[in-house]
Amino acid sequence: MLDKLEAIKDRFEEVSQLLIQPDAMADLKRFKTLNKEYKDLEKIVIEYKKYQNLLGNIENAKQVIATEKDEEFREMAKEELDELLPQREVMEEAIKEMLIPKDPNDSKDIIVEIRAGAGGDEASIFAGDLQRMYYRFAEKQGWKTELIDATEGTSGGYKEIIFGVSGEDVYGKMKYESGVHRVQRVPATETQGRIHTSVASVVVLPEVEEFDIELNMNDIRKDLFCSSGPGGQSVNTTYSAVRLTHLPSGIVAQCQDQKSQMKNFEKALKVLRSRVYEIELAKKLEAEGAQRKSMVGGGDRSDKIRTYNYPQGRVTDHRIGYTVYNLPNVMDGNIEDFISELRLAENAERLKEGAV
Repeated sequence: MLDKLEAIKDRFEEVSQLLIQPDAMADLKRFKTLNKEYKDLEKIVIEYKKYQNLLGNIENAKQVIATEKDEEFREMAKEELDELLPQREVMEEAIKEMLIPKDPNDSKDIIVEIRAGAGGDEASIFAGDLQRMYYRFAEKQGWKTELIDATEGTSGGYKEIIFGVSGEDVYGKMKYESGVHRVQRVPATETQGRIHTSVASVVVLPEVEEFDIELNMNDIRKDLFCSSGPGGQSVNTTYSAVRLTHLPSGIVAQCQDQKSQMKNFEKALKVLRSRVYEIELAKKLEAEGAQRKSMVGGGDRSDKIRTYNYPQGRVTDHRIGYTVYNLPNVMDGNIEDFISELRLAENAERLKEGAV
């Protein structure tokens, strides 16, 4: 581990010098890549320096115990050592976790797509509940949310809603939310008090920059249409809504949230770019022999990652078998415990595979 830390420190110093070179500052793509690497390495280097200082203090205490004749000094050194050794263990575990190779997309902003699956109107209502849960979670994290497109359900909620989230380490936390979410409760539309099961699918896409993936605008068909839904008279009567189709892949993205055609175009292009990137990434991983599970199933009840059981006040994540009995708190955006547990499980798996 020390060899890895020393190599990271050397690379950090090298990147520090590269960042101030005129050629790096003239190349925006390279400068941004170097700057991101600098910030990632800096966190590890800071911990490494603390770790070196701790090791030095441990060595000094051992030296006093081995050579000091004054019994009082030796006892003080023993007490200090008893405090320092557990600190070393904690710090080593933290550094090992930092050394686990990270998903390069973790620091990216995201686009979230929520779609009602099996369950009719209740599935749309549940999709709306999930959207509010994520908005509240983003608010607690200090992130910003931005609506991109939405199709409302006939009894409330959404048949589909797409929104962006921006902030620090957004994809790194929210990527675990991709999958099918199941709700068990008595719907507002149920007259006989029976518990229904409905599902909604969630897809979390990393938002990619123009230089992350190149889209040929000649491969994109642009269609304009009148916006529907709330937004005022001008939104509904002008051709401000934009639908983009990536002809080689058939991927479609649209936006009708803004009155401005240009703003809708920019938002739709952002979604399209992320969807194409996701497909290209999957192809790359498959070519490298990586096993990559589908982020989301077809919205079927059996294909689930998490269940929200209202009669029992229970939320269970089936991937790690983690359950909490505080459903209202979870629906109010307090999903940090689930994300922490999923991160721990993923890191433990990587450590088993010998990543560090």
